[in-house]
Amino acid sequence: MLGAAAAGTLAGAAIGITGGMALAGAGRPPAAPVFEGRRRFADQVVMITGATSGIGRAAAEAFAAEGARVVFCGRREALGAQVENTIREAGGEALYIRADVREKDDIDDFVRRAVAQFGGIDLALNNAGISFSKPLHEIGADEWDDLQDTNVRGVFLSMRAQIPHMLDRGGQIIVTSSVNIDGARPGLGAYNASKRALAGLVQTAALEYAGRGLRVNGICPGATDTEMIRRQAGFMDAPDAAWNAAIGLWSRSNVSGLQRVAAPREIAAAILNMASPDMSYLNGSMIFVDGGMTASL
Repeated sequence: MLGAAAAGTLAGAAIGITGGMALAGAGRPPAAPVFEGRRRFADQVVMITGATSGIGRAAAEAFAAEGARVVFCGRREALGAQVENTIREAGGEALYIRADVREKDDIDDFVRRAVAQFGGIDLALNNAGISFSKPLHEIGADEWDDLQDTNVRGVFLSMRAQIPHMLDRGGQIIVTSSVNIDGARPGLGAYNASKRALAGLVQTAALEYAGRGLRVNGICPGATDTEMIRRQAGFMDAPDAAWNAAIGLWSRSNVSGLQRVAAPREIAAAILNMASPDMSYLNGSMIFVDGGMTASL
């Protein structure tokens, strides 16, 4: 299967795949956590952007499994309905609302409908994001704008709409950033810039709203197995074995600690732990969950 041409393709893809974004992994993650009996978020309203796949989907399912009422958005309606049904079939409560985080009216409507349905917002996970890999001089202005509009403006619009409903009620906002705020990779100028901008939003909001009962933090995942990175690497239509071979090679060279990439549920578990009542003093922090990737920098 791995002839010379295929090996060259896999090696090229592995070299082009970059840290701080979601990837599939070498080695095996531990068994999935058991949420049965854990109800840390019982009856809380959890709002998530970008939850039709990847980390967002894993977080939606995990929050619902622990008793949260989950309302989430994404652009792909078929996937949104699928995630909603999966959560409900497992006994959880979920509502999918189509929204594009780049569009102010979409986000305002998403938040308005969520509050009308559930009476408020206790926690918001602003997770939606995109990526591409190109040298700076080859990035089109429209490509740059689209990525910044999704990754940065989308988080700003979401926070702007959510915060008025969370003041005095209390609650927290978690933003999905990236380990790329601590380093850079060739080809990721647009992505790196967007994720570093999110640290500024998180830290400023944490200072502005702490006195009103609202805490704001960011999570910085390392390489995680999501559709976004598989598509970027050109492996969406490739057999899983080919993808696993390429990402296994990459992870052994780029994740110095665990030498594998994360499963989305592992990042979701970290998000839930950040959001748990036990972490009441966490504010303005950017939490790295990267398997030891940045420890070797």
